[in-house]
Amino acid sequence: MPKPRHSRLPPRKSSSYTLILSLTFFFAFLIIILVSLGTLSLPSSSRGDVPVANDLNSIIRTTVDRNQGQERGEQWVELISWEPRAFVYHNFLTKEECEYLIDLAKPHMQKSTVVDSETGKSRDSRVRTSSGTFLPRGRDKIVRNIEKRIADFTFIPIEHGEGLQVLHYEVGQKYEPHYDYFLDDFNTENGGQRIATVLMYLTDVEEGGETVFPAAKGNFSSVPWWNELSECGKKGLSIKPKMGDALLFWSMKPDTTLDPSSLHGGCPVIKALALVVEEIISNRGLNIAETGTDTIYSTFRIVYRDIFAECWLGFDEFVVPIVSTESKAIVRPDD
Repeated sequence: MPKPRHSRLPPRKSSSYTLILSLTFFFAFLIIILVSLGTLSLPSSSRGDVPVANDLNSIIRTTVDRNQGQERGEQWVELISWEPRAFVYHNFLTKEECEYLIDLAKPHMQKSTVVDSETGKSRDSRVRTSSGTFLPRGRDKIVRNIEKRIADFTFIPIEHGEGLQVLHYEVGQKYEPHYDYFLDDFNTENGGQRIATVLMYLTDVEEGGETVFPAAKGNFSSVPWWNELSECGKKGLSIKPKMGDALLFWSMKPDTTLDPSSLHGGCPVIKALALVVEEIISNRGLNIAETGTDTIYSTFRIVYRDIFAECWLGFDEFVVPIVSTESKAIVRPDD
């Protein structure tokens, strides 16, 4: 009986295996080409270039001068701090709007007061030595336009603002550090809790007059304008007044708890005069306590993403390209 023949040739590889191997080499080659051309970048695990939380070295200053006869300088938003959450909208107001508000308020200035925690009424206080006046909401077209701009900036409806208040600080006048939010039940129950404040600077101040956050977290001496600050301004994170700029800071955290790092004050004016417009925003009617974190946090994300056109990368890194492509600020919240 003849013996069966056995082939000495190795078994033939399947055609599907060959196809997969060929595709793998093809895509590997394609990725190498894209990386070499700069079209594709690979993620890096190194965090050496990412600033630590509250590192103010990441703020890059851009100086934009108004051209002669120009209505408004170039506009861009600077992320200043995460604790408290603070932003400066440069050239928020035009020079004409600043002068209009000053002329409108000047005849009606009175000694500034504070809110009494027991009665909710205004009273004099030595901690606040400025003068000021409130402008009726929607007083005229210019005021309405500014109020609308604030609502767009904060993504909070106009109705939640307490009204524009023009403040006048002469040399030596100040406002000691304080919270804008209420710590008593009377004011909270009757007027709602305050959640954010927008300060608009109507004049340049040669020296002093900074808005200072003494409880803010960060390496304050690293800000580019450190050497321009007064002694008072060096006691915390400070913003120098510049005509037309608007400072937005939040008195509430994203989880709706009060933010003690929002403690702030107005440093004494040393040279020139300081005129500021203040708009305090309350949560009256927003139902924040019922909706919880999602409402406030979605507000932050909408403002960042839709107005300032930044790139959202997640909780551990936040990149904010400024409207001007020459400058950007990169910060990280706490891990």
